[in-house]
Amino acid sequence: MKNNILYIFIVFFFYISIISNVNSNEQFNFDVTEVEILKNGNLIKGLKRGTVTDNNGVTIDANQFEYDKLTNILTAVGNVKVRDTINNQFINADTITYYKNLEEFHAENNVTAVDKINNYIINSDTITYYRNLEKIIAKKNVKVKDTVNNYRIFSDEIIYLKKIAKISSLGKTKVKIQSEYIIDTEDLIFLINENNLSSKKKTTVKKNNSEVYYLDKFRYLIDINELKGENILVITNYNLPISDKIYFSNGSFNLKKQNFLGKDTEVKIHKNIFGDIENDPRIMGVSAKGDATKTLVNKGIFTSCKQDDNCPPWSISAEQIVHDKQKKEISYKNAWLKIYDIPILYFPKFFHPDPTVNRRSGFLKPQFNSSDILGSSFAMPYFSVIAENRDFTFVPYFFEDDLQMFQNEYREINKNSEFIANFGYINNYKTSISSKKKSVFNLFSKLNLDLNFENFDSSNLYVSIEKVTNDTYLKVFESNIQNNFLKPEDFNILKNELKLSLDHENYNFISGIQIFENLQKESSDRHEYILPYYNFNTTLSENFSSGVLNFSSNGDNVLNNTNKLTSRITNDLNYIGSDHISSYGFKNNIEIYLKNLNSAGKNNSEYKSSPQIELMSLIDLSTSLPLVKEQGNYNNFLTPKLSFKINPSDMKNYSNSDKTVNTDNIFGNNRLGISDSLEAGRSLTLGLDYRKEEINNLEKFFEIKLATVLRDKEENFVPKKTTLNKKSSNLFGSITTSFTEYLNLDYNFAIDNDYNTFEYNNISTEFTLNNFETKFSFVEESGEMGDSNYIENNTSFNFDNSNSIKFGTRRNRKLNLTEYYDLVYEYKNDCLTAGIKYKKTYYEDRDLKPAENLFFSVTLIPLTTYEQKIDRESLSN
Repeated sequence: MKNNILYIFIVFFFYISIISNVNSNEQFNFDVTEVEILKNGNLIKGLKRGTVTDNNGVTIDANQFEYDKLTNILTAVGNVKVRDTINNQFINADTITYYKNLEEFHAENNVTAVDKINNYIINSDTITYYRNLEKIIAKKNVKVKDTVNNYRIFSDEIIYLKKIAKISSLGKTKVKIQSEYIIDTEDLIFLINENNLSSKKKTTVKKNNSEVYYLDKFRYLIDINELKGENILVITNYNLPISDKIYFSNGSFNLKKQNFLGKDTEVKIHKNIFGDIENDPRIMGVSAKGDATKTLVNKGIFTSCKQDDNCPPWSISAEQIVHDKQKKEISYKNAWLKIYDIPILYFPKFFHPDPTVNRRSGFLKPQFNSSDILGSSFAMPYFSVIAENRDFTFVPYFFEDDLQMFQNEYREINKNSEFIANFGYINNYKTSISSKKKSVFNLFSKLNLDLNFENFDSSNLYVSIEKVTNDTYLKVFESNIQNNFLKPEDFNILKNELKLSLDHENYNFISGIQIFENLQKESSDRHEYILPYYNFNTTLSENFSSGVLNFSSNGDNVLNNTNKLTSRITNDLNYIGSDHISSYGFKNNIEIYLKNLNSAGKNNSEYKSSPQIELMSLIDLSTSLPLVKEQGNYNNFLTPKLSFKINPSDMKNYSNSDKTVNTDNIFGNNRLGISDSLEAGRSLTLGLDYRKEEINNLEKFFEIKLATVLRDKEENFVPKKTTLNKKSSNLFGSITTSFTEYLNLDYNFAIDNDYNTFEYNNISTEFTLNNFETKFSFVEESGEMGDSNYIENNTSFNFDNSNSIKFGTRRNRKLNLTEYYDLVYEYKNDCLTAGIKYKKTYYEDRDLKPAENLFFSVTLIPLTTYEQKIDRESLSN
């Protein structure tokens, strides 16, 4: 028993002496559950989780430890936590190696370093901590997070010098600041105490993905949101279709307050701001400054011309250009308009709305016009915004003499309506046929009103008014009203209308009144009144005996030629059969037309004064045999056609009507274009179509069409000009070819029924070779088909991309008279067009006389157009 007690005491004493020797001779103190000592006491392992401390303020927690006494290196594995209480530095990782002699820590896998003094957290794949230097080097997938100021740094390598509070990155680096700014750079330097980010490498700064700054080098002060740099490009509306670019050689920007100061400024506005993507609108200046409300450019130059090495065709240079963002206005101080760097016009001060403004009160671009009758004129339009849905434009014109002209246009748009009215007034107008001065005016207006009826897909009321007090007003003042889209399409016909339009799922209905005024006629006979009219259309069945059954009804009450009255109601019931293909390839069809005409007339040879009720019918049987043959690279199409029309009833007398037919409409059901009658008699229409086209390019083809009409007897009420009234009509034909890129030909003709005389020829040709293009048009009518003969030519030649010449003429060969000559030389680039125009007209209409003029014109895009008549006598002198 005494021997056992002695043995236990010796073992215990030996264990105590070993532990005491480890703790007294080594650098570390081990507090672990299990210790393994190997290699004669030079290798110590802690096999279960515990804590190791040294005598210099370092504490390490880990699952396992391994300490090599000879190298003085401690390795900790598994949920390792290092606390440096002297430097207030904390490191967590899967594995950490502590080089005690060097006072270095090397951490790997899921590494986190926490600096509680500067409030930093560093995450990376590896970290090396130099304890004596208070230096951290983090590599691979590095992320530095400031827990207080909410910004993060991302890089592949970060160096953190805690003593001087400096972070440096090597290689590509990204910084995210307060979820508002993103900085992409290289070799970043961050001075923590100064909150100063900088780099000498190319950098991109994004602000909320709305603005982007590109800099060759930069400095950013986080506290005051100030960005400084060199060779700066700023892009607004980043990644959007419409964005502007601003260049600075160097500058300073407060991203929060949106103020800036820059040197050597160039503002590139988005290309299509003036509707031309070829333009490069820009402002250049010596310096610029601005804030959220204003931008000021000193010694600035503005132009919209395409940018190249040459001086711009036009520009505006100013001592100062100010963009007021609140007023949305750009103003110029001491400005010069220059053409190819030559000062042309001086403006002490002027302003205009900025490009973002769609509607803003102010002056619009000036207008310059020149007229043989009126002389030169100048206009300065003023645009006024009355309300959100209403505006007004006032345009005063200033002429060489005492003539005054004022154009006024009012516009209003509401939820269910749109109204526009133009009123023009001219004072002291004197025509060439009268020495007396007078006042004339015009009134054009349109109203579109959505009635919003519940039972209709659409329901609209339309009202238009066209009125002038001088018959040649539209022709004389054409250049002064060229921007007025309310002006009539035909300067000889004025139209006033009230129209109701209803579209239903099953039908559509239109009704209204119309008043036409023919300015070419005498005052007593110039008006035509249609009071009222209506049109109704519906499809009764879409599958009626393998066809479509339609019903339509229309009516009108027409008063013209002072006292000629016509009242009509026409009802149509039409059956359009579906094509039936026979076993032999014939395509057959039948169409049946029933017409009921109810009419009455007064002083009208076509309609009786007592009411009439007429019933008419027409049956159209048609067949064709489409044939196709492939031959080499071409497809050949040959289609014989036949149409048999039968009308047992009479028709109205249209023998003197100016109706025509050709190969395009001769097989149509209403080839005469008549609404109150059906073509009388029995007729057989024969036709043959041939087309040859390239298989791989359908635009290259040759096509010929022939057609004629045969009758059992002459029909005297059919329009004579068509020759369809005869037992054997003319032979109608057309030839179209487009086999070569150089020449296109379109020829329509008609040969009388003895095949000896061409009664109609219409030839249109277009020849193109390189920069040369010419078009000829020849029309000749004779015999039954008319009595006219004229030839027209338009030729152009482009010397290069900027210089061209154009010539146009038309000659009436029947009268042996040339109607006009037009000769134009034009220089044109993306922002300037200049030309000399020679124009000689033989047209005469009351106070419009034949004229011969020479004009010079220049257009500065998008500023204005100026045209000046050149006095040829002064040129000769």
